[in-house]
Amino acid sequence: MPRNTASEDLPAPHGDGPSHQDPALLRRLLRAKDRMDAASQEAWPVQRLAQVSGVSEAHFARSFKQAFGVPPHRYLLTRRIERATALLRETDWPVTEIAFHTGWESLGTFGRTFRDITGETPSAVRARARAAGHDLGRVPACILSAAHRPDLTMAVSEKRRRGTGGTKAPGNQEL
Repeated sequence: MPRNTASEDLPAPHGDGPSHQDPALLRRLLRAKDRMDAASQEAWPVQRLAQVSGVSEAHFARSFKQAFGVPPHRYLLTRRIERATALLRETDWPVTEIAFHTGWESLGTFGRTFRDITGETPSAVRARARAAGHDLGRVPACILSAAHRPDLTMAVSEKRRRGTGGTKAPGNQEL
C-alpha cells in the first residue's frame, strides 16, 4: 500500500532511541540543527537552540544527543571544523581570517581544537591539499563534506587526555 503522508516516514513516539522520539520533536530538533548548519559561525548556546526548538534547555540537549548521536556543541564544532577545512583547501585566506570567519573568537583555541579533532594543524592541512593538487571540482560538495567530516564521537578534552596517556598537562594540574 503506498504511503500518503510524510509523517509515516518519521519514527514512532516511544522508547529511548532516535527512532522512538516524537515526530514533532524531531522536526523541532531538525530546525535547530538546520540553523546551526546555515550559520555555524554564530554563537549557538543551548538556550538559543532550545528557543528555536520550542523546548526547555535540558530537554533540548538530551533529545538532540539522542536523535543525532552527539551533543549540540560537538555538532557545532564539527560544522565549524568542516567549514574551516574547506576554506583552507579552497582559498588563500590567512589562517587567522579563516578562524574568525568560521566562528572562533581566539586563534589559539581554533588551532588547538582543529589539531585535536583532525590530527593536523590548519597549515599542515593547507600544505597537504596544495601538494595533492587534485581537482575536486567535479565531486559534489556534499560528498566532499562527508568525506572530510571530522570524527567527534568523543569530547575534544577526552581525545586530548587519551593522547597524553591519561595524565594532565603541567599547566592543568588542580590546586
